Amino acid sequence: MKISELKPENLTDELMTRLLYNDINDDMKKGDCIFVFGSSKAVQYRLPKAIQLYNEGRANKILFSGGAVWNGNALPEAILLKNKAMELSVPEEDILVETDSTNTKENILASLIILDRFFELHKIKRLLIVTASYHIRRTHLTLKTYMPSWIEYTLCPADDQNTKKENWHLNKYGRQRVTVEVNKIIKYIKQGAIVDDYIS
Repeated sequence: MKISELKPENLTDELMTRLLYNDINDDMKKGDCIFVFGSSKAVQYRLPKAIQLYNEGRANKILFSGGAVWNGNALPEAILLKNKAMELSVPEEDILVETDSTNTKENILASLIILDRFFELHKIKRLLIVTASYHIRRTHLTLKTYMPSWIEYTLCPADDQNTKKENWHLNKYGRQRVTVEVNKIIKYIKQGAIVDDYIS
């Protein structure tokens, strides 16, 4: 079944789980750069995954993307991520930042310039993608829509406490995040804003 065939009013917990979480597995490949998508809690949940990948030698550069300012902070999310990564011993020369974006599509479009300036896009073969597990499907489809076709992706989901595959439906916060996310994916595909895909 294609995602575009789904109707929001007919979604079950099983369908939503399949859409967001099935086949989202780290293939353990190395890449040119770890691409981290910002959020209000990215320092708490996404940064540890990025640093784990970096310390394992999976890629020797990290790109933090996000210009939103959260929770009364003076700095955008990408700078907060950079500063914390440096506190955790990641050298500044191994960190790239993008601070113009305010949503997933903009994360990707604005990061194209950063990636091209540093690597040259035609030389990039693989990016390691770090975002929340419930967000990674839309991120992947958006990457496939707007990034060059030769770039491949390794999906490295970072779980928070309430939106894991096994527990999102058991708490109010998880259910809200997953429901909103699924509806965004269906809407954007039907609008033609991101590519369609099959549900496994």
